[in-house]
Amino acid sequence: MSALHERSAVTQLAAGERLLAYGNVVPARGARGFGIGGAVAGQLVNAVGSQSGGAGSIASGMPRTSGALLLRVTDQRVGLVRPLDGTPVWEVPRTWVARIERRPRTQLMARFRVHYADGSWLAFLTMRRRTIERFRSLIG
Repeated sequence: MSALHERSAVTQLAAGERLLAYGNVVPARGARGFGIGGAVAGQLVNAVGSQSGGAGSIASGMPRTSGALLLRVTDQRVGLVRPLDGTPVWEVPRTWVARIERRPRTQLMARFRVHYADGSWLAFLTMRRRTIERFRSLIG
């Protein structure tokens, strides 16, 4: 990862909080396909399989976003930050995250879900499978 991304990942950490991992991700809900067929297929896949959990669930608290973000895991929280300046987009306490699930690749990018303690989940895409494996090693 770049020095800029690393700086963004450590921005606004609490005193004593440790960054454990970070990686470039795209929320599946905001992902875009390429070309006419890719756009239609991408919207269908991303709309149907991008989130579970109704109103009031942990997953429903994530705001709508588009484009790449950094998913960071610290010893205290898991969250999304903007890659250029580290501005937090959405974060939850680490104890609210139950596990990371690698999903079958449906596009050029690797797909995974972040499952939360209330049973809800959010899907993300990343270019590197090892990013998913790193998150899984830390969270489960």
